[in-house]
Amino acid sequence: MSRHPANKYSLVADIGGTNTRVALAQSTRIIPETVRKYSNSKFPGLETVLRRYVEEEDNVDCTSACVAVAGPVRNGVGELTNLDWTIDNETLVRATRAERVAILNDLQAQGHALGHLDPSKVKQIISGATARPGATQLVIGVGTGFNAAAVIDNDHGRFVPPSECGHANLPIRNDEELRLCQYVESAHGFPAVEDVLSGRGLERVYRWLGHEAGDEREMAAAEIMEGVNEGADDRAAEAVRFFVRMLGTVAGNLSLIHLPFGGVYLIGGVARAMTPHLDRFGFETAFRDKGRFAGFMGNFSVSVIEDDFAALIGCASFLAASAKA
Repeated sequence: MSRHPANKYSLVADIGGTNTRVALAQSTRIIPETVRKYSNSKFPGLETVLRRYVEEEDNVDCTSACVAVAGPVRNGVGELTNLDWTIDNETLVRATRAERVAILNDLQAQGHALGHLDPSKVKQIISGATARPGATQLVIGVGTGFNAAAVIDNDHGRFVPPSECGHANLPIRNDEELRLCQYVESAHGFPAVEDVLSGRGLERVYRWLGHEAGDEREMAAAEIMEGVNEGADDRAAEAVRFFVRMLGTVAGNLSLIHLPFGGVYLIGGVARAMTPHLDRFGFETAFRDKGRFAGFMGNFSVSVIEDDFAALIGCASFLAASAKA
């Protein structure tokens, strides 16, 4: 007999390119002691991960399940961009035995988390104008990949439309950025935002700077951040400077597209790692650098979400809201 009461909890999961986090939730609250993390490389697919979790949680009988996948979701099927995994509703039901299931893009889940996070884990880095209740918000994810999603609240509830904007073209403002785009294009055939604004993108910027200097060498993203944090590597500092300013430009572009008067929220491991360097390397200047609309950009505040469980909270919030609909 399971130690968990039947049909009391929801199962929620955050599936990234490297790891999967799974937890139980009661309404919008994650049960901390049930959070488990699995290395994706040790499993053939998500169904196996979820079956393992259910078994390790004493064959818990959940009433509903929601997973957030780092990739596009279409017609109830989620495909991970940086991992050869797919998940559909039937598989999710089979793995969890839940009566009600949902599959979200990971940025959609992050959007559904807004308003349910511990305020101490939301750090404002740029102030903006006071927003009316229900104003559109924007989440921008920077981690293994890059993506963004608008968060729209209305009388019918919350709507977070899916997006894959990380695969749009990089913006080009000057010769330096053009040369980087050409460098990326020579390797991938297309210079996408995600090819620069992600963990592996930072590594690519570092290699490109070496290529420019005639001394091309590789360094892992964690090592680059260590080099800039310790002040021991000038090239690492230059790579982070370029990254931060490009992030500011792209975040500003997305803000003009979506008009998030309720605030912009940066999420993901790389975004958190960059936080101490955003002011130093000119994020706000690049964010506001929109010509005659520079003043208008003051309407948008920017914050960093420092909660590893935000996508899990978003999945739980989505399930709780849909149960009331």
